[in-house]
Amino acid sequence: MVNHLNFLRRRRRKRHTETQAGGGGDQRVAVIGLGRFGYSLAGELMRRGWDVLGLDTDSRLVQKYSDGLTHAAVADCTDPETLRQLGVHEFTSAVVAIGTDIEASILVSSNLLEAGVSNIWAKAVSRQHGQILERLGVHHVVLPEHEMGERVAHLVTGRMLDFIEFDDDYALVKTVAPDLATGVPLGQSQVRSRYGVTVVGIKRPGEDFTYATAETVVQKGDVIVVTGKTHAVETFAEMS
Repeated sequence: MVNHLNFLRRRRRKRHTETQAGGGGDQRVAVIGLGRFGYSLAGELMRRGWDVLGLDTDSRLVQKYSDGLTHAAVADCTDPETLRQLGVHEFTSAVVAIGTDIEASILVSSNLLEAGVSNIWAKAVSRQHGQILERLGVHHVVLPEHEMGERVAHLVTGRMLDFIEFDDDYALVKTVAPDLATGVPLGQSQVRSRYGVTVVGIKRPGEDFTYATAETVVQKGDVIVVTGKTHAVETFAEMS
């Protein structure tokens, strides 16, 4: 069920080295499922300096990506004993990146919760799947396809350059500054009181983004970053 003898030997050697060096903050994460989403996530975590254990039942994927990860192993993580042997219970963070096999996603998430992993992220392929994961107690549930679809829809139908929405109906938008916000200091423009949004950043052509203050004067053609309730920032962006 598990092809991980070499992994365990490497892991022991690495743990010994870290102990000798005094260690640091726990920057280890187990990524279970090395499909497109899982490996993309694992690769970005590696780029940020994290140690990544990649696990998948498909030996071809493990072999393909093993050189790009700290450790990789062929493993069926629906078996709690497999997770125990691999030491995943010692990790503070784990990501269940399993795609269309909803049953496996639920079983693996349940095993991680039983093992006491304190920070579990899980990919859901539908809202119903996400609700089940939340009821299990998974700490963070993401619907990447759904969330990306919503984001692109905002960009296609509106005048936004970028759009990020948070769970509490709050959004962050990048857009070209509308005329109503230009020519006077932001504190005098009454953008916040009249439109319910806050300008937090500004970028002029050829310059870097800077934080906006009450004294900042936005000019025509500037790109601004705005926060507020989703409907408010959508309405404000349409004015550009």
